[in-house]
Amino acid sequence: MSTLYPLPSTLYPSPCYVIEESLLRRNLSLIREVKERAGVEIILALKASALWHVFPIVREYIPCATASSVWEARLVLDEMGTPAHTYSPAYTEADFPELLRCSSHITFNSLTQYERFRPMVEADGARVSCGLRINPEYSEVGTALYNPCAPGSRMGITADKLPDRLPAGVEGLHFHTLCESSAEDLVQTLRAVEERFGRWLPQVRWLNMGGGHLMTRAGYDVDLLVDTLRRFRAAHPNLSLILEPGSAFFWQTGYLQTTVVDIVENGGITTAIIDASFTCHMPDCLEMPYKPVIRGATEPIEGRPTYRIGGCSCLSGDFMGDWSFERPLRVGDPIIFEDMIHYTTVKTTMFNGIRHPSLAIVPLGADRPEVFRTFTYADYRSRMS
Repeated sequence: MSTLYPLPSTLYPSPCYVIEESLLRRNLSLIREVKERAGVEIILALKASALWHVFPIVREYIPCATASSVWEARLVLDEMGTPAHTYSPAYTEADFPELLRCSSHITFNSLTQYERFRPMVEADGARVSCGLRINPEYSEVGTALYNPCAPGSRMGITADKLPDRLPAGVEGLHFHTLCESSAEDLVQTLRAVEERFGRWLPQVRWLNMGGGHLMTRAGYDVDLLVDTLRRFRAAHPNLSLILEPGSAFFWQTGYLQTTVVDIVENGGITTAIIDASFTCHMPDCLEMPYKPVIRGATEPIEGRPTYRIGGCSCLSGDFMGDWSFERPLRVGDPIIFEDMIHYTTVKTTMFNGIRHPSLAIVPLGADRPEVFRTFTYADYRSRMS
């Protein structure tokens, strides 16, 4: 393989997701520091990354996780070694016994769901702490796809739907309105929560503030976050506070290495086709949408070799662009997409039967990745039937 710029390693398959242990531990240290300074519980949201290979590292700093389904809850129990904090928009009778077994907390999306499953909770000895998801009808999230407080949202109970007295057995409330958001956004959200739901806060013993707290992003006001949580605890001493970020754990902890497999030109646009796919392996780029960073590339610069990057699926829209490079690309050149660990492996597909990227980690103190999972035709075949 020709090298466009120095590579961490060329001794592993392409495409490949690579997580760097040193960067993961950097994030975990900051998250634990916030937890201890603020006196709150912070847990990992598996919906952002369920790479259980690194759970032993995560457990050294944060021992608990949150689940959004029965399989996630089981993975938390099996691989994190602790029961999950579980929330889903809806549960089924078929799944609920397993959710009870695998969970310490279960949040219900509606009063009808709570009343439907309350007998099963009581029959289990009320071992699990039950909560209700509330909808404060306020969110700073600008992308409709990720806004749980958009008009008509199915997520959570609005204040006008709650009785003056919460149903017996409800011990907590849960809101989730943020998405890769700032501490300032949390401040505004808590004002809305207190304004709309303040009269119910004395009736419960915990408040889950959901995810979206991107405290590991450069420029995030960690001191404001800690101060906000401390002040909220002082105002509501009956409450234990829980945060469940996802992206913050794996923010800028690794990359997706791909390889140029062809270069085509049409209508003045030159496209470098890679051996990975945006729609299959980087879906958030198309959903959000956002343009990822490519190592060694820049925004288009006149006079420099400039390329659209195309995925290898048959979807016409499986591309992004444009980027400029120091020299013309060639077949075999590596293309490394930065920050591709969170919301990638959990959302990938095998559309078109495209090879799924391998998984690798750069252990602490090592100078090259170690591949811990590769995917084969058998993985694809077993999913299809």
